[in-house]
Amino acid sequence: MRAVVLALTVALVASQQINLVPEFALDKTYVYKYEALLLGGLPQEGLARAGIKVSSKVHLTAVTENTFLMKLMDPLLHEYAGIWPKDPFVPATKLTSALAAQLQIPIKFEYANGVVGKVFAPAGVSPTVLNLHRGILNILQLNLKKTQNIYELQEAGAQGVCRTHYVISEDPKANHIIVTKSKDLSHCQERIMKDIGLAYTEKCAECTERVKSLIETASYNYIMKPAAAGVLIAEATVEEVHQFSPFNEIHGAAQMEAKQTLAFVEIEKTPVVPIKADYLARGSLQYEFATELLQTPIQLTKISDAPAQIIEVLQHLVANNVALVHDDAPLKFVQLVQLLRAATLENIEAIWAQFKDKPVYRRWLLDALPAVGTPAIVKFIKEKFLAGELTIPEFIQALVVALQMVTADLDTIQLTASLATHERIATIPALREVVMLGYGSMIAKHCVAVPTCPAELLRPIHELAAEAISKNDIPEITLALKVLGNAGHPASLKPIMKLLPGLRTAATSLPLRVQVDAILALRNIAKKEPKLVQPVALQLVLDRALHPEVRMVACIVLFEAKPSVALVSSLAGALKTETNMHVASFAYSHIKSLTRITAPDMAAVAGAANVAIKLMSRKLDRLSFRFSRALQLDFYHTPLMIGAAGSAYMINDAATILPRAVVAKARAYLAGATADVLEIGLRTEGIQEALLQSPAADESVDRITKVKRTLRALANWKALPTNQPLASAYIKLFGQEVAYLNIDKTIIEEAIPLATGPKPRELLKGALKALQEGIAFQYARPLLAAEVRRILPTALGVPMELSLYTAAVAAASLNVKATITPPLPEQIETMTLEQLKKTDVQLQAEARPSVALQTFAVMGVNTALIQAAVMARGKIRTIAPGKVAARADILKGNYKVEALPVELPEHIAAVSFETLAVVRNIEDPTSERIVPLVPELSLQNSQTSYVGYSSSEIPDETPVRATAPFHKTLCLAVPYIEIKGCIEVHSHNAAFIKNAPLFYIIGQHSARAAVSRAEGPAVERLELEVQVGPRAAERLLKQINLIDEETTEGKAFLLKLREILETEDKNVPVSSESSSSSSSRIISSSSSSMSSSRMTETATIMEPFRKFHKDRYMAPHGASKAKSSGSAASSFEALRKQAKFLGNGIPPVFAVIARAVRVDHKLLGYQLAAYFDKPTARVQLVISSIAENDNLKICADGALLSKHKVTARVAWGPECQQYAVTAKAEAGVLGEFPAARLELEWERLPLIVTTYAKKLSKHIPMAALQAGFRLERATNSEKEIELTAALPTQRSLNVIARIPEMTLSRMAIPLPLAVPINPDGTLSIHIDEDILSWIQKHINEE
Repeated sequence: MRAVVLALTVALVASQQINLVPEFALDKTYVYKYEALLLGGLPQEGLARAGIKVSSKVHLTAVTENTFLMKLMDPLLHEYAGIWPKDPFVPATKLTSALAAQLQIPIKFEYANGVVGKVFAPAGVSPTVLNLHRGILNILQLNLKKTQNIYELQEAGAQGVCRTHYVISEDPKANHIIVTKSKDLSHCQERIMKDIGLAYTEKCAECTERVKSLIETASYNYIMKPAAAGVLIAEATVEEVHQFSPFNEIHGAAQMEAKQTLAFVEIEKTPVVPIKADYLARGSLQYEFATELLQTPIQLTKISDAPAQIIEVLQHLVANNVALVHDDAPLKFVQLVQLLRAATLENIEAIWAQFKDKPVYRRWLLDALPAVGTPAIVKFIKEKFLAGELTIPEFIQALVVALQMVTADLDTIQLTASLATHERIATIPALREVVMLGYGSMIAKHCVAVPTCPAELLRPIHELAAEAISKNDIPEITLALKVLGNAGHPASLKPIMKLLPGLRTAATSLPLRVQVDAILALRNIAKKEPKLVQPVALQLVLDRALHPEVRMVACIVLFEAKPSVALVSSLAGALKTETNMHVASFAYSHIKSLTRITAPDMAAVAGAANVAIKLMSRKLDRLSFRFSRALQLDFYHTPLMIGAAGSAYMINDAATILPRAVVAKARAYLAGATADVLEIGLRTEGIQEALLQSPAADESVDRITKVKRTLRALANWKALPTNQPLASAYIKLFGQEVAYLNIDKTIIEEAIPLATGPKPRELLKGALKALQEGIAFQYARPLLAAEVRRILPTALGVPMELSLYTAAVAAASLNVKATITPPLPEQIETMTLEQLKKTDVQLQAEARPSVALQTFAVMGVNTALIQAAVMARGKIRTIAPGKVAARADILKGNYKVEALPVELPEHIAAVSFETLAVVRNIEDPTSERIVPLVPELSLQNSQTSYVGYSSSEIPDETPVRATAPFHKTLCLAVPYIEIKGCIEVHSHNAAFIKNAPLFYIIGQHSARAAVSRAEGPAVERLELEVQVGPRAAERLLKQINLIDEETTEGKAFLLKLREILETEDKNVPVSSESSSSSSSRIISSSSSSMSSSRMTETATIMEPFRKFHKDRYMAPHGASKAKSSGSAASSFEALRKQAKFLGNGIPPVFAVIARAVRVDHKLLGYQLAAYFDKPTARVQLVISSIAENDNLKICADGALLSKHKVTARVAWGPECQQYAVTAKAEAGVLGEFPAARLELEWERLPLIVTTYAKKLSKHIPMAALQAGFRLERATNSEKEIELTAALPTQRSLNVIARIPEMTLSRMAIPLPLAVPINPDGTLSIHIDEDILSWIQKHINEE
């Protein structure tokens, strides 16, 4: 027994002394078989995938103890785009041949204790090929410890320094050592990746705590055999998965799967010999980015002669986007941008010189160059402007886009700084502001890419701010603060705090707008360092010595800094004793709106707000909207990881007439990222101060007097101060302020001559002359709306990319010609109103606007040599041609618009979306293969059909066949005008695999809309004619007659109509009685289930509604109340009996005729005649069909019966006799309070109306309770609705609604504004006699 124990002990000690360092002896060449595979697509089999495969032999030779040579022998590249796993890989023969020379060049690398050091290669080895070698070396990277079998460390690899977990075990039977290491690529100390277009987005860590959009992991398995001086790697396998979904990954995700195998073959004596060239240090094991940064993943372009290719694409865009936009114009525009990125500055200079004098080419270049996003383009734009080759509008447009697109490195930042200080730009304030704001944005982007960006970058701005403060230069201080706000660097906190009120005594003397700008400059800093900003913002909010606006703006910043429960509770406690109701209202409404926030990144703030709101007084909830308010609304859907939020802030104070400031912001959430998409702010501080110095600020006067005095103060703008803006506005895109405007007295003084001087007259004269001669205009405008990319290396050393591209091109052609009779005088300003009235203007216009938009979402391999990816491609194309003729005969009061026939395209709109697997290589462009991701009608095997089940859980069912594509065409012909519209829809998705959003999206979907002539006589034109004045009756195409019920003819017609209606009623399957009883049961059931707290009384005490005295309603307070004599005609029915049809006695005031003119001259369309009887204050509108034997009419009749009552009746059907609704509105008293009542009565309604009304009535009880109304069952009229509203006070409202079978009521509803009506019904305002006389004068003139 002792011998056995001794033997085991010796064996254990021996095993512990095995050297785990991989061994490569000096005099041997180790031969391995290497195979690597990278595939992208969905994990389910039976769907398409795209990818590449690399196979080769690998020869390893030790040159010295720590230096090795590696050579690939017989390398072969394969590509794949097909249905997995059925379709085979295809050898990329031409690409392999083109790269063979590079691939077989040996590389040199340092290797010690299992760790790869520096890598060396000749200059002839491209970064792309060297990265393939790194993929092999990455397998050899092993940090093996002798004393631990399970451990974790941050290990350097091709993809960066990432968290790696090691497990070492032995297999004594096979005499193997098994090493397993796994990498979590989502948790890296240093991750190798490039993000483009994401600088202004924020990572929403809380959004991805439970669900993630991108998951990356890798697993390495090694089988090692003990050797003389270490271990021999017998076999190594690598599996790596990158899984991405814009939604929750539990609902399915696309993935990139990498597999590598390195298997030992043999040992040879022939060493690897380096080539005769200098081996240069080419970095370490870490991946080296190559030309993939310049290569768009949506198309593969071989750039052999960039200038010639640029000119070719440019000419294609110009030639094919004239009258209509070309289908592939967006893709061609992206190609133009890519070619410009590959061109040198000298190339671009030459192209510009060639085309700058050709307007169409010039526009295309100026739209494409800013999107290139290289430092050379910024330099080019700067030089061309300084040389006078760009106008100011062209320069601003190009520069704003270029600064947002360009890579923010130190050289570009310095270039922008030099641009801002250039003397020519300094003389144009608007230009300087654009450049300075762009400078701040550049620093912000640079700091996203380089988190350790130095504060030295902001030193020029800090110095500018210090100098401006010393000189009290307010505009410069404002500009410096906005630049610092854009940069958002924590080092700017100290300079900004010097300008914050309450914290520094010097800031107190600064204008209020500067103090506000200083606080707002903290917002971007708060996103990076919230703990630094929170105490500063809270201190400002609680400082009651500060201006209320300053405190409210600080409140905005505080909550954007996401304060803790303690800070929010401290604020809530302090507001208990707050004396300024605007601050209290703003903070309370802000906290209350935050309690309803559902976005994950604001969850902690929402919880804090829910605690704090309980500490605050509920009385603040009843404050009206004249107090300052904050509102935040949002929506977030966790399964889809998508959401949106909106914020609105309105800041007032006790002395203001207009709001001091209004701010609105929109925020978006998508796939674990968030961004402030748009923000607009408006301030009226200067106007406020000017108004406060006017009599309008007197609080003792009424509202109307305030408005009048305000208008007088604004009219006297010349007396306003010159040194302060009257109003200001700003706009932010993605959290960056891109423009702001200050409106002051100087701007107004400069604008008035421009508006009233000779130049506008010259422009008007030129425009009218051009219209008479005819204008032919063609314009095309491209836009690269989105370019978002994330490029990261895979285990193979091949880059994979996640990207989103959206590009659009709009084109329009317009032809306009006007004929003016008599011709306009040479001096247009001398033209009188009488001359204008005698002018006959005829206008003809034809336009063909069209838009093409393409968007691409790509996941896959993207290099300059080969692309293999799964792609979602969406296309939208619309064409909307139109041709109109218009005529205005002012003297005769005749106005006509005609829609003329126009040549229509096959489809006026087409939308398509498809998901594809694509592979292509640069050496064989014709071999590109595109395969739909979801094959139609393919038989799915059981493994595919039961995704997510283990083998033991698969149900015993037959395999699921893919559903047939959905295809449907819907057509609708428009009667009379003989036009037919059709929509064709096609859809085929992968929902048969899994009922999840992603599987509904992937596939092929399309919709096309077409408009064409229908069968029947052709339509020459559509006419809309308006005739005003005494000639209106002459223009009516069909005489209007209304049947009088009292005549024999009328009685016969009504009798026949009654028989028809009774027949229709008998055919209705459900009688009104049964529906009514059913409805009563529903209401009874709903009422019985209502909360008892809402039904505390058995009956609602409702005072009867009493009418006002005729002379008392709405009379000015203190005005005379002379009685007016009534008449029998005050009854609406009496008026209708006196004259059923006003057209029998008076001509129409105006007539409107809408008709279709057909080749067969058949009258089709409608006409409207309007009549007004001034003595009885009665209005009548009659709409009738102009078609022969069509007596369908709509009659609207209304009258103002007294000062407190108006009645209207609408009837329609044959001779306006089939259906009718009567509405009455009157003012009076409900109890002791002034009130108004609206009654709606109907004699008969269409069946569809009553059907939907009954369905709606089922939901009224619950909706009423949720809205705070009290509900009671009542035997109200079944054909009447009555709504009564009373004013107990000027700031509250009582509402009572009586509808069939129920009565709803709610008392003391708070109103946002005071209603100026006294309890006796008089207005609590004073209307000056001059205003009354002015109104009376204009009424009499009519």
